[in-house]
Amino acid sequence: MTFLQQSMLWGLFAASIPIIIHLLNRRRHKTVMWAAMQFLLKATRESRGKKKLRHILILTCRTLGVAALVTAAARPLMSGMLGWGGGKPDLVVLILDRSASMEATPMNGTVPRRDLALQRVKGALGDLQGTRLVLIDSASGQPQEVPSPDVLDRISSTAATDTGADISTLAGRAAEFLTETPGRAEVWIASDLQKSNWKPENDRWTSVRAALSSLPQPPKLRVLSLGGEPSPNQAIRLLSSHRAGAQLVLDIEITRSDDDAAPVNLPLTATLNGVRSTTNLTLAGQNFRFRKLLPVPPQEESGYGWLSIPGDGNLRDNAAFFAYGPARPIKSLLVAPPGEAANYIAIAAAPAGHGGQSIERLDSAQLSRLDTDGVAAIFWAAPLPAGQLAETLNRFLIDGGEVVFFAPHGESTAEFLGVSWSALTTSEKDKFFILDSWDHDDGLLRDGLDGSPIPAERFKALKRRLPEGEATALARWDDGKTFITRRVVERGTAWFVGSQPDYTWSNLGDADVLLPVTQRAVAEGAKRFDAGYLADIGSRSAVPRPGESRTRLDDYGAPVPSNEAFEAGIQRFGERVLALNRPDIEDDPEILATETLKGILQGTGYTLFEDQNVSASASGPSDIWRAFLVAMLFFLISEALLCLPKRQSQVDHQPGRPNPPVKA
Repeated sequence: MTFLQQSMLWGLFAASIPIIIHLLNRRRHKTVMWAAMQFLLKATRESRGKKKLRHILILTCRTLGVAALVTAAARPLMSGMLGWGGGKPDLVVLILDRSASMEATPMNGTVPRRDLALQRVKGALGDLQGTRLVLIDSASGQPQEVPSPDVLDRISSTAATDTGADISTLAGRAAEFLTETPGRAEVWIASDLQKSNWKPENDRWTSVRAALSSLPQPPKLRVLSLGGEPSPNQAIRLLSSHRAGAQLVLDIEITRSDDDAAPVNLPLTATLNGVRSTTNLTLAGQNFRFRKLLPVPPQEESGYGWLSIPGDGNLRDNAAFFAYGPARPIKSLLVAPPGEAANYIAIAAAPAGHGGQSIERLDSAQLSRLDTDGVAAIFWAAPLPAGQLAETLNRFLIDGGEVVFFAPHGESTAEFLGVSWSALTTSEKDKFFILDSWDHDDGLLRDGLDGSPIPAERFKALKRRLPEGEATALARWDDGKTFITRRVVERGTAWFVGSQPDYTWSNLGDADVLLPVTQRAVAEGAKRFDAGYLADIGSRSAVPRPGESRTRLDDYGAPVPSNEAFEAGIQRFGERVLALNRPDIEDDPEILATETLKGILQGTGYTLFEDQNVSASASGPSDIWRAFLVAMLFFLISEALLCLPKRQSQVDHQPGRPNPPVKA
């Protein structure tokens, strides 16, 4: 409950007037003991308790009647948000989560959470005449004045977007704004409490709490969570896109939000340069990954398109966009001495007739410099590089290249990125080193898109070297020693494999492990050549460079020109064409736990309101002063009834009849 005329509440002291009058009246009477009255007092002692209770009820009704009148004069309001307590604020700073996940429709609802939030805020502010409203939305992140709550759902700054959100950054900007704006303020956060948007592990929350508490008049913080459980939903996401000759290779993921494991048939529509085609998919489980190949028309070396599924619980996650440019060969380098290992690596990295791939072989003994221009991956089966070669490889990794180091034949003490090779170890007679465990979800040995595992359990070795140093282990031998490790260098990755595809070393040349390892390294390295066609909404790549203008090319959905900077789609920046998609974090369904929210907002005195109403027409704050007037009338009428004199008992007395006898 809140009050529009909070100063009137000082009048509640008037409720003590009946009590004060009662106490003063008691002081006016003096008790005098009179023996002749003792008999009468004894006769009325039994009814004294009832009279005292009656007097207390009369006094209570008078006091509550005055209190109800004063409360009605203060104009109380009751609503979901303003009903939390406190008086009328001078300023409300609204932090609005406009991320793609806010477009989810609650179960049994008809409008998305963002619309629900706007309607609740409009209703709550409807009767707060004179309260200033400032909006900080998650897409622009900039404070802006809203002239009236009535226009809140009609301005472009509250429209739907495909962006992510960083609530900690927005809360920090609200604190910065309040340092320059004195007065009684409140900060309202309207969000779906998606954990990836709140980032509870972010250290920024510490500075946010400190900034809010250091204000001369700390604001009241209110968190509004909307709509409860979401409606069933399927989301499509583009994992990667690259051109391989005359084909586009699209790696796709479709997720389901419901827990039903029954297969579902889903139509998938692919639009390429205006031409649409539809295929039916059967989804089993909650996560379905697959690869789709689209033929590129011969006369269209560059183009764009999108994949879409039917609308459901969230209309913002039903499409994934892609773009492509002219075909280019995929080149790799092999640095190794001539021999069996080099031959097998060359065959696996560039199989005949496989997507225009090629590999250049360089003898490590005669190598003085490397030309990495246009190279996707480098395979190194020689002692680790040093000097100028090490600097070249480091720059190659920074630019997004992939380097796979195989254990060398000869001993070496060289070190690269803090990793070195151990001394050669040989298995016992008639025994092998067996690959025992590896990461099925990450790395070069991960399972395929369809969940099929690599048959790495067939791999066994007679000789090995262990990669030693600070790196992430992704595969281990049966004795717990490391087989494959990884070092990430900005955009690129260096891999260290502790054996060679030489049958005097191991059966790595069987291709069960070698082929997927090399092809995945090549594919990852080649992504940097196609990365210029893909970007996430809200990232730096999705912003026009100086001198570039923005033009929307696709016709998917209903694009809003004033909001196109925050919508997924195909956009042209000058001569560049980019496919913009929502960030991956928006597909993370995890919701922030109440205890976690309590931890990141500790000390702010926040209040959490979880609104389960799914109707946009839910009523706003209700003016309940009339109810207090009715209560006042009730108390006054009750007091009047209690003050009525008690009806005396009638004694039948008729003329001509004697009075009843009196017993002595």
